[in-house]
Amino acid sequence: GGARRGDLAACGAAKTRRERRLQRHERERRRVSGTPERPRLAVFRSNNHIYAQVIDDTANEGKGHTLVSYSSRKPEVAAELEEGTSTATIGASEMVGKKVAELCLENDIQKVVFDKGGHLYHGRVEAVASGAREGGLDF
Repeated sequence: GGARRGDLAACGAAKTRRERRLQRHERERRRVSGTPERPRLAVFRSNNHIYAQVIDDTANEGKGHTLVSYSSRKPEVAAELEEGTSTATIGASEMVGKKVAELCLENDIQKVVFDKGGHLYHGRVEAVASGAREGGLDF
């Protein structure tokens, strides 16, 4: 018979989890773009850390400019966490969100648009968002 639905040969090679995430992120980025008035709060999640950047996508001839950044790799995050606690936790993510909000308010940024980076709005990504909202950012 012919190619059936779900047959790898019929739809090209199988995509990896990373490729699917990047595809979702590209789709999301078509809708979400940072402006000087409302920059983009982009979240990147690795296995061990979480990273947050506030980006004005209109700067540098459309290449973008990072206004504020913070991550769980900063020594003060590990110091604030309970001894032996991983930086890949919801607690660490919430801390990163609060710190990003604090830095944004220092730089006169109150409103942002949230970019979850192709991830589900759940767990560590959601914790960054709630930490940023608690810290005073509006989105």
